[in-house]
Amino acid sequence: MIGRLFLIVGPSGAGKDTVIANLAAQIAPADDVMVARRVITRPLHPGGAERHVPVTPDAFARLRAAEAFALDWQSHGLRYGIGREVRAWLAAGMTVVANGSRAALPDARSAFGQALVATEITARPETLAARLAARGREDAAQIASRLERTTGLPRAPVDLIIQNDGPPEEAVAALLAAIRHRAMTCV
Repeated sequence: MIGRLFLIVGPSGAGKDTVIANLAAQIAPADDVMVARRVITRPLHPGGAERHVPVTPDAFARLRAAEAFALDWQSHGLRYGIGREVRAWLAAGMTVVANGSRAALPDARSAFGQALVATEITARPETLAARLAARGREDAAQIASRLERTTGLPRAPVDLIIQNDGPPEEAVAALLAAIRHRAMTCV
């Protein structure tokens, strides 16, 4: 039995990290869900929802050369990778949740085939702008650039869309329901 990979994508500020972190706190052992940690060429941000593995660009290149990633991509001047352990988890029939990128969806479809459930978490533009400003990582010009990129990327087909303008609990509940439903219909 092959598991499912819920690759969470969506615009900056949609709340992907928050939804994933809250989901991780709610999953039960019986759900058979693994949450993958990304490797990113960015330091940890105090107060950030995502607990990624920070590495230097040189270390990332070495990891990539050693085939440590099941999927990797570049975005916003940073490198991102999801470890190859994801393949073992899927082979064991587990459901995997990973934070991804809309730009990496074609590579993800190629790498994971029918196991992939491309899941877009999104929000209205005004919600995105407010969340980006609140996290304090970018200045106004960088926020404007991220928002412009939201509308500038070609829409890659996704399998599930979760609107996240309200309390994060609503989006988490929708994602958890989809995971539990799809677990019953594994390929």
